[in-house]
Amino acid sequence: MALQVRVAPSKVVLLNLLLCVSLFYTVYYVSLSMCCVILKVHELDILAPFDFKTNPSWLNTNYKVILVSTEVTYFVCGLLFVLVVEEWVWDYAISVTILHVAITSTVMLEFPLTSHWWAALGILELLQFRFSNA
Repeated sequence: MALQVRVAPSKVVLLNLLLCVSLFYTVYYVSLSMCCVILKVHELDILAPFDFKTNPSWLNTNYKVILVSTEVTYFVCGLLFVLVVEEWVWDYAISVTILHVAITSTVMLEFPLTSHWWAALGILELLQFRFSNA
């Protein structure tokens, strides 16, 4: 006789969303750390995942670290979300991105209006959609 546990669908969605958000920031900080080591950045603010004010220049190593770690995070999370939620992956990806924008606005005390930040998020969302539907 197997133990059967019934969980309300909304609780499953919230639990999956919490798991996806936790996974997103874990992957983000791991990729940020790896990028810092690879690009030899010895000082980077702990709030780097929320930094949209860094000057977008290929000469700025901090910008490269933030950009590459963001790209790696979205790519890896697109693959990992499939393992976590199995379906509706893009819905979770969009929800995590919306939460990330809200958290970023809260942390930075300002809504991100920089075009390079939104362009990166938009492109990464589209790529994540492409990989999740492949």
